[in-house]
Amino acid sequence: MRRLGKALLALAALLLVYLAVVAWWASASVDTLLAQHPADPSAPRLSQRQLAILLRIEDPSFFTHHGLSLADGQGVATISSAVARDLFLYDGRLDGLQGGLQRFYRAVFDCCRKADLGRDTMALVLDARVSKERQLALYVGGVYLGRQEGRQLRGLEQGARAYLGKPLAALDDDDMARLVAMIKAPNDLHPLRNRDAYALRLERVRAVLAGRCRPDGWLDTTYAHCAR
Repeated sequence: MRRLGKALLALAALLLVYLAVVAWWASASVDTLLAQHPADPSAPRLSQRQLAILLRIEDPSFFTHHGLSLADGQGVATISSAVARDLFLYDGRLDGLQGGLQRFYRAVFDCCRKADLGRDTMALVLDARVSKERQLALYVGGVYLGRQEGRQLRGLEQGARAYLGKPLAALDDDDMARLVAMIKAPNDLHPLRNRDAYALRLERVRAVLAGRCRPDGWLDTTYAHCAR
């Protein structure tokens, strides 16, 4: 029993060291990575109604949490953690020691994303260093929305034009719900290739948006009890 206790303490100490190094690396790298994604004043922006729809489904407490959240329907990811994942691990390039750590953390996340706390630490650093408005702009411009006609779609603008045939600014409430319904799993919920799964997801999303159903706790992002 004593050996087990010592082993657990050692594992806890290693985890703390790992997370401390992640936090240091993220803090040291964030400005370099953001510089590779300069703000575009002409980029599409969400209307208040569109934003409300997006946040109700993807991140209900976005403007009040500090990168992580336990709000009902939140699951294990926030908009902040999604942006942190893409910014720190996939969409930017670092050199030297920082680049080596970036490749290591990417490999850890690819291997063990359900257990790795590295991305969560990156989300906390991101939220402390980057405004909510900038995080939201990165998300709106870069969220993955599956593949269509042989190309990968990134951002709500591309998704709106590819799937709905209109620019993001022209989407009404139901159009926005259609787009947001895909975000959870864009390939599994593809509106053209997986019509039945997408239709069921959309119906559940509409029920939540209309107030006819509520997420059943923190981990409920499927709204299975909201089925017809």
